Amino acid sequence: MDTLSYKTISANKATVTKEWLHVDADGQTLGRFASEVAKLLRGKHKPSFTPHVDCGDNVIVTNAAKINLTGNKWEAKTYIRHTGYPGGQRSLTASELFSKDPARVIEKAVKGMLPKNKLGAELFRNLKVYAGEEHGQEAQKPRTINLNESK
Repeated sequence: MDTLSYKTISANKATVTKEWLHVDADGQTLGRFASEVAKLLRGKHKPSFTPHVDCGDNVIVTNAAKINLTGNKWEAKTYIRHTGYPGGQRSLTASELFSKDPARVIEKAVKGMLPKNKLGAELFRNLKVYAGEEHGQEAQKPRTINLNESK
């Protein structure tokens, strides 16, 4: 053959290699941390990234209770939900949600950065967030990622 031909390889569920990654949230800023975790979940760090396929990794986040918010966001940032009934709008500040469950703050930030469709829901199931140091996925032998060095 006289010409070079290149083919774009599109990943599918059978050809994707998923691994378990461990990320420590100790001392990290919420938004910057959540965007890096969303990239890992989506698979954008891999050369075989395909937008319509779950080619990301499973991510374990520990030390969610040690996450930082800059400025006045602990009191100014609000999380709004609706019960479905008239007048049923409820809101919590970041500090109120954090005092109830520190893991929910990171989960909400990461979920907002994933696609708003079936693929996004499937990717979100690959995220495990723990408030403390211990996690229940030692059997999967997760590889630890240091987000400070990856930039």
